[in-house]
Amino acid sequence: MGFRLPKIVTVKPSLKRTLSSSETTVVPKGHFAVYVGEAEKKRFVVPISFLNHPSFQNLLSEAEEEFGFDHPMGALTIPRSEQTFLDLICNLQSP
Repeated sequence: MGFRLPKIVTVKPSLKRTLSSSETTVVPKGHFAVYVGEAEKKRFVVPISFLNHPSFQNLLSEAEEEFGFDHPMGALTIPRSEQTFLDLICNLQSP
């Protein structure tokens, strides 16, 4: 018998999460905004360099299949849980 502790994720400063209440935050040059989540969508600002990674490109393909080019949030929407997205981002930022 055991129990499972929640996974603690440390995200490097280059990944900036903005809360949905502050959606008017300006996206800095060299970054783009995405919405992530299943039920409640959260906004993340990520570096454009992530577009070069095959794992991130797979997410974009999945987003295209699910939403096409009509994104209900007005920005790119990633059809994954927030935790799955953060895990991927942490892997992309690893040296």
